[in-house]
Formats: sequence, structure tokens, C-alpha cells
Amino acid sequence: MGKSKKKQFLKLFLKIIGACFLLGILFFLSVYAGFWGKLPKVEELKELKQAQASLVLDENNELIGKYFVFDRQSVKFEELPQHLIDALIATEDVRFYEHSGLDTRSLGRVFFKSILLGDDSSGGGSTITTQLAKNLYGRDNYGIFSMPVIKMKEAIIARRIEKIYSKEEILTLYLNTVPFSDNTYGIESAAQKFFNCSTTQLNLSQSATLIGSLKASHSYNPRLFPERSQFRRDVVLQQMVKYKFITEEEAREVKENKIALSYQYFNANDGLAPYFREQVRKEAALLVADLKKEDGGTYDLYKDGLRVHTTLNRDMQEYAEAAMKEHMSRLQSQFENAYGKRKPWKNNEIVLESARKLPEYKRLKKKGLEEKLILDSLKLKKKMKVFDWKSEELKNLSTLDSISHYLKFLNTGFVALDPHTGAVRAYVGGIDFQSYKYDHVIQSKRQVGSTFKPFVYTAALENGMDPCTYFSLKAITYEGEEDWTPENATQKEEDIEVKYSLEKALSNSINTIAVKVMDETGIDAVVDQARKMGVKSKLPEVPSLALGTAEMSLIELASAYTGYVNNGVSVQPYLVTKIEDKAGNVLWEHEAENTMEEPAFSENTRETIIEMLKATVDEGTAVRLRSRYGLKNDMAGKTGTTQNNKDGWFVGVTPKLVMASWVGNDDHRIGFSNTGIGQGANSALPNVALFLKKLNSDNEFQSISNAKFQKPSEEVLAALECDPVREETFFERLFGAEAPKKKFGEKKNKGFFSFLKKKNKENEEEKEND
Repeated sequence: MGKSKKKQFLKLFLKIIGACFLLGILFFLSVYAGFWGKLPKVEELKELKQAQASLVLDENNELIGKYFVFDRQSVKFEELPQHLIDALIATEDVRFYEHSGLDTRSLGRVFFKSILLGDDSSGGGSTITTQLAKNLYGRDNYGIFSMPVIKMKEAIIARRIEKIYSKEEILTLYLNTVPFSDNTYGIESAAQKFFNCSTTQLNLSQSATLIGSLKASHSYNPRLFPERSQFRRDVVLQQMVKYKFITEEEAREVKENKIALSYQYFNANDGLAPYFREQVRKEAALLVADLKKEDGGTYDLYKDGLRVHTTLNRDMQEYAEAAMKEHMSRLQSQFENAYGKRKPWKNNEIVLESARKLPEYKRLKKKGLEEKLILDSLKLKKKMKVFDWKSEELKNLSTLDSISHYLKFLNTGFVALDPHTGAVRAYVGGIDFQSYKYDHVIQSKRQVGSTFKPFVYTAALENGMDPCTYFSLKAITYEGEEDWTPENATQKEEDIEVKYSLEKALSNSINTIAVKVMDETGIDAVVDQARKMGVKSKLPEVPSLALGTAEMSLIELASAYTGYVNNGVSVQPYLVTKIEDKAGNVLWEHEAENTMEEPAFSENTRETIIEMLKATVDEGTAVRLRSRYGLKNDMAGKTGTTQNNKDGWFVGVTPKLVMASWVGNDDHRIGFSNTGIGQGANSALPNVALFLKKLNSDNEFQSISNAKFQKPSEEVLAALECDPVREETFFERLFGAEAPKKKFGEKKNKGFFSFLKKKNKENEEEKEND
């Protein structure tokens, strides 16, 4: 090649180099100027804001749930274990403390080995700071220019970040924003989700596992691919050995053990207390809706990292859920077997009526399809996952099959309240939140059955009825638009000629006497009494009200009972104690609120009713708490069963806890096949009994388990000092016989015997006054 040609070639080469350099500068300037998308300015980088999950905390500040768009919660640098930082640096950016955002040595290695020589082993050349830029601002698609534009943008942002923040702050920002497996953002959320601990509690193995998953969050997901994740953990440990962060012996000791996960679900459908968390979400969203931030904006429960403090006790909730699952799975089996071949959930009419409420049915109907064609489409079978007490499993079912499947399940509600404050300590809204979103603690209203009877007896005592007043068990027909004759669940022929005291009648839940007591007291007085105790639901002013035909929510019923251990004052249940922003500033705080300012009844009445309800547990309809479950707690309670065995109820009262349970089928057409299974003592009471047994075995709750009722006054004890059962006397049969038919509320002629009794009482009072 001649000299002239060499010169020409050199000039051409220099021109190409110059053109490339110029193009590079122009490309850099185009990125810097925002031609490829706006770059964050220094002011924006100084105030980095990332969407953070709001935390739901129990009464002891233990995490029980989150509300989030991205599952992220922040930690401070001081909370990061040193081995976690070491694992990150050894694996992702060993010269982190030496560069200013860009590792030129790594970039040079990537250029020559990866690009020119095609060797993938050289790595990606990114730094922790450039990865932070990616975490904060994501990556857009620029077609064939994507990679150079993205890398250039991240490099510019990284240099700006390095000028604003210290290395410690960059590490903190990175670990708070980096995406881990299972759609989890930030180290704290990852630690909570995979190991059920905070970041500060992570050990070396756990730190290495989480850092290892950053290379490919799906491929190295420790939940999905434990062996692959363990291999990656060991690679991280070896990197830590290579760069002298740990010794070979420390690494070997960790490698000998498999990864031990303690996986926690924090989404709406899974995890602890899903019904409670959903109700808290609704309430918290309303509570912060009108609050303003310093910049004038409104708070977002899903993005602002709020801390929602609740009344729930995590351990008590776990016991309540375990008790519910133990009992309801067993009861479901009894329920299905009792029907034999006459299963109502297999009834075509019931299934079809349910099918007609489906959105798919309505959509096809709107299109003008005949019902036969619509039903044919709903009979097509497909694989679907359905709830079952044994396990969730895939089954080959049609839509109509799945309706029948879900119709058969009994549902339940359970709540435990502190009767002195109204704080909700445990809350089970149903058997499975994913399958049954309807909340049976607050949303559902059902007839309360005999759990209403204590309100009737409270009203009677408040209106002057003596606790030792006796009533006959005989049935009476009450005249009206339709004659109504209340009957007792079980009654022997020989019982007809005996009379029960109020205590005996209430503890054994005698229907005929409950109605007679309300007849004597007056419906208005009973309704008024219930209102004083905080009952807000509609109360039908009919004789059957005495037997609990009123519909109430579970939490409303439990609240009304709190007055019996809270000096006659019913408390308003509440779930949220306070809400803080992510900096710990209190935005809202609960203020104690009683349903009624004044006691709803006298102290004598309160003590008397408690004694009657204690008798219900010790020898009445709830005696299986003692006989079958062996509970020795000081306890009062009331069972309830509605007509045709549709609903089973139980309210348990201890000095420091009021517990209410309901069991039934969501479809009112499906009840229990017989009273033996459906009665509250069998269907609802075990939820409370098993919960208390678990509570009793935990030393943390001995103050609740060992709490004792105050001894009633001498006056109350004396008033209750009478035989629970006695036979009718000659004079009662002669002068006080009850008419087989009467109008409700109509005062009858009490006869000669009642006159003598009244006179004797007046004489005794005169002697005492003398």
C-alpha cells in the first residue's frame, strides 16, 4: 500500500472515529436533554418517594397484614445486618465503595469480553447505584435503541444519585426498593414474607438466600424452586468467602443446612384474619379520607406506608381460627351425613334459583337465549379449584355442580370482645374468605333465637318481677291475626304440672315461659330495655320477639351482652386504635365511646342475670362446656336455636371476655335436618369452647382464663334462694289456672291465690318496717 493510500485510509479512519465520537456526544446530549424521556432532576432525586405498603398491626404491634400496590415497606440503614450488606456487595458490586456510580473497570471488561469476544462470563457491568436507578424509574422500550438509551439514562441518574446521597443512604434506598420474588418489594417485606421475621433478625443463610434471588427473582424463588434457590445461596456465600467477608468455615456451616422458609401471605384472600383486615381496610380508608398531607394531598392507604394499629390479638386470632376449622370441618361431616340421600343442596329448584342470580346467566339471558340453552352452557364441565375442608383441589365440575358444591357448606361467625373497652380481640367472619366474602360478624343479620331471652328477663327484673316468680311450662295459644302457640324444644308429659323459677326457665331456655315473662312485662318495656343495651336493629313488636325472631348482627349481639360485666353499660365494639403516617406521626386515634352513657339496668339486675346465665353453663343448655370440654373458667352464657334449625347461636361471657358465635347456611332454604345437630349447644357453642381451651393452655392469657366474677350481693343471693322447680299447688290449680288461649298483653284475673300471696307479702313488709 502506497503512502498516499495509507494517508487516505488514516484520514478516513480518523473521520469515522471523529464521527462516532461526535455521534456519541450528540447521543449523550439527546439523552441528557430528555429527548428520550425526561430525566429526574436533582430536586426530585432529593425527595425520592416510593409507594409503600400500609401495615396492619395487632395490639402488640405485630404485623398481621398489608394494603399495597407494591408490597414494600422501608427500613433504616441501622436495621440492615452487616452480613446482608456484605452479601449484596460481594454479589452485585464489589467495588461499590470505590466508584462514583459507574464502575469503569467493569464496563471495560463488559465491552471487550462480552461485546468483542462474546464471553458472557464477564457479567453485566451494572452497579448497585445504576440498579437503584432502574428500581426507581423502570425501563422504557425504545426499539433498537433500547439498550444504549437505557444504559445511558441509568448512568446519568446514578451519577446524580451519588452526588446527593452517601453510600449508606444508597444501600438503604436500594434494599428498600429492589424487587424480590413473589411480587415483593424491599428487604423488609421479603424478610417478613419468606422468613416471618424483620430485617434485623435475618441470619446469614436467609440474607444470602434473598440476595441470591435478585439475579432472577422467579428462577431463584425459594418457595417455588427450593433446590435452585439453595444452589444460588451457596454461590453468594462463596462470593462472600472470595472477597473475605466471611471465612470458608462460616460458609460451610451454612451450606450444610437447607433453606428453612416460614412463608407468610399478606394478600387480601390469604393469611391471618382476612375478614377482620377487610373490615379494617374499609374503616381506615374512611378515617383518612378527609385528612390532608403537608403538601395538601390526600392519603392513599395503598401507597403512603401508613401504620394501622388495631385491637386484634394475633395469638387469640390464631386460636379462634384453629378452633373454627377444627369444629366446622367436623360439623360439616355431621351435617351432610344427617341428610342422607335427601340433600337440599342437590335440589334442582334450589340450584337453578341460585344459577339465575349468576352474572353469566344474566348476560346470556340479556342476549335473548332461552333458559334451556343457558343451562346447557352452565352444564359444561371444566377443571376448577374448589374449597373443601380436606384440601383445595382441582375438580372436573360444571357451573351448576360448583353451585351445588358451595351451597352445602355451613358458614360461621365468631367474635371475642373486651367487655370493658369494646376492643375486638378475635374476629372470624366465615369459613374461607376466598370462597365466601360475606362477613358473618358485621354484615350478616340473622334471627338470634334464644340469645334474646336475657333481654326479656332483664326487662322483667327492671320492671319489678321477683327472681323467684314461678311460671308454668304449659303452652298457651296467643290470639291475633294468626293464632300462635309457642312450644318447648323438649318437654315431658310430667313437666306439665310443674312451675319453673326465672333462673330455671332461662338456664333451660324454656320458650313457653319466656313468652309469658314478656307478656307480664310488656313488649314496649322489652324493646326499650334492648335499646338501652345498644341494640339498634329493628325489633318486631310481636309475641315471638321473646324467642328471638329479631334479626341482628353477631357483633351487635355481643356488644349488648357486654353490659352484664361492665356495670350495666354496653360498650361499642371497635377495631382500629390509631393510624400513623410512615414517620410515626399520629393521624387519627380512637376515643372511648360507650353505647349508652347511663347503665341500662341496676346492679342488682346485672348480678341476677349473671347468676342465671352462670346456671345455663353449670346445669342448663350450655352444660357441655363443663361436661364435654372440661372448662373450669368462671363463665356465663346463653345458647340459641331458631325455628326449623336454621341458625345456631352461643354467647359466652367471662369477666374479661365476651364471645359470640353463629353457625348456619347462607341460603335460608337450607337448615339443619334435626335439632340434635342444629341446636346452638352443638353447632355454635364448640367454636367458643375450643377457643377457650386453647386460651387456657397459654400462660400469656392466664389473667383472662383465671378471672372470677364478683360475688353477688347478699340481697341478690337471698332473692335467688328458692327451689328452681315446684309443683303447682291446689289453690294455683283452682284459682290460678292459665287459660289455654289469650290475647297477648291482656292482663288476666290472677285469682284468689295471687290475692293471698300479695297480702302475705304486704304483711311481711309491714313487719320488717316495724
